[in-house]
Amino acid sequence: MASSESARPLDGALADDPHRPIYHFLPPANWLNDPNGLIQWKGQYHLFYQYNPNGPFHGTIHWGHAVSADLVHWTDLPIALAPTPAGPDQDGCFSGCAVDNDGVPTLVYTGIRPEVQCTATSLDDLLTWQKQPPQPVIGAPPPGLDLLGFRDPWVWREDGLWYAVIGSGIRGVGGAALLYRSPDLVDWAYLHPLCVGDPAETGTIWECPNFFPLRDRHLLLISPIPLRKSLYLVGRYADGTFTPEVRGPVDDGGCFYAPQTMLDDRRRRLIWGWLREDRSAEACREAGWAGVMSLPRALDLRPDGSLAIEPVGELERLRGQHARHADVDVTSATPYAPDDVRGDCLELDAEVELGDARAVTLAVRCSPDGEEQTRIVYDRFERRLSIDRRQSSRDRSVNRDARHGWLSLGEAEPLRLRVFLDRSVVEVFANGRACLTSRIYPTRPDSLGVEITASGGRVRMRSLDAWAISSIWTFPRDR
Repeated sequence: MASSESARPLDGALADDPHRPIYHFLPPANWLNDPNGLIQWKGQYHLFYQYNPNGPFHGTIHWGHAVSADLVHWTDLPIALAPTPAGPDQDGCFSGCAVDNDGVPTLVYTGIRPEVQCTATSLDDLLTWQKQPPQPVIGAPPPGLDLLGFRDPWVWREDGLWYAVIGSGIRGVGGAALLYRSPDLVDWAYLHPLCVGDPAETGTIWECPNFFPLRDRHLLLISPIPLRKSLYLVGRYADGTFTPEVRGPVDDGGCFYAPQTMLDDRRRRLIWGWLREDRSAEACREAGWAGVMSLPRALDLRPDGSLAIEPVGELERLRGQHARHADVDVTSATPYAPDDVRGDCLELDAEVELGDARAVTLAVRCSPDGEEQTRIVYDRFERRLSIDRRQSSRDRSVNRDARHGWLSLGEAEPLRLRVFLDRSVVEVFANGRACLTSRIYPTRPDSLGVEITASGGRVRMRSLDAWAISSIWTFPRDR
């Protein structure tokens, strides 16, 4: 496996696509959605994902598979799971997880129509997978509950037994995570709901639950329908019941969904999410691909019980040419647009003293005349961080709105923004505790500028570091 760059077949049209990311993971072509089966095995990070080999649209769902030694460079592997004709997963191998069952890697996932839970094992270090009878291992939802969904198992070991939560919703009650127990990953007994939510706050169906300890608490990740974003619940776990104490969004940018986590050999809780497209199905079909995996992030708890999220340190290996600017006063009349900070594949690291200004804006993918630009805005009085995409593209068929997240800074705390720009992907991390990830589709080839400005007063830009990021892929052109 390549250690410094990732090889994959890719034709010239895809390689030259100006919206196709070059340092985020995505398959060579076609459809990607939820991350699945995250596991570290013999030092290698394995990423499985929902994949349609038949086109850039949702359907005929398989499990794609990639592996990495460093969380940065990836190698594509053969499809891990495919639907079995006349089997319980004949209509699709939907989301699930991976566990180490006493040295046997095991996938637990959902087959659909009806929704049931299935397993597969590998005897060759995760390269090929076998579906051992009996299948399915959970053939029906628990009786006596009027459920709206029954999918996306998350499995862990506790006191010598296996436990699982399955995403669901109880009609007229709210989203739910249903708790099961098994001695062997084959015979499962339903216990009770681990947690049930209020539909007004946490939706009616909980997809893709993750449940794990983090410091002195437990954390439940959910992706609720119809909220179209992921939430975290932090609280206490005892006697098979989880009691939430703190709730918040995982990412408020509008395009991050269905995340999954894993614990690596450095005891880090890592997380990836599906970055869905924000353009039409017709545009995806024309492009030949749809869906991107987020960059890996590390989770922690803050003293107030809220979630801390930071990009992993390994991403610094991607940094190329560097520019630095420091100690610049910025107002609405004197914006700052350094000539040596330009591009569509950048990492930006900015620290700004807010001074007496109401708001500060870091604009990226700016055309010289400002016709196209994506604005990252912090409003100190609203305590709001935004990605404003209303001028991000001249293409009126793509989504062009503003997405907002809450961010409260201390009285003397500077704003710290770390931005990863990868063609159509914008991932924003602010002060270690707010994330906004969006998709943008600029049409102008000169929409490459970066500009900082302020409104309602003056800010002091302590520093702006920018790195060019090159592709992690090689693109063979002989196909």
